[in-house]
Amino acid sequence: MMRSMIFVFAIVAVSIIASSTMLRSRSLSIESYAAAMPSLQELHTIAGVNKLPVQQMEDLSVIFPTETRQ
Repeated sequence: MMRSMIFVFAIVAVSIIASSTMLRSRSLSIESYAAAMPSLQELHTIAGVNKLPVQQMEDLSVIFPTETRQ
């Protein structure tokens, strides 16, 4: 009984250490990718969003419903 508890405790400790090590390595790689990412304004400029026509919608109830549907 005591031997199995020590074994389970060792497995839990190893898995915690392994997961924390993996999380640290992932966070560093995400930060390095985010630093190379252009800002949202730059993406809009590159895509030419300002040149798109303005859409007019006749039925705004799709966007702003007046009552709750059940």
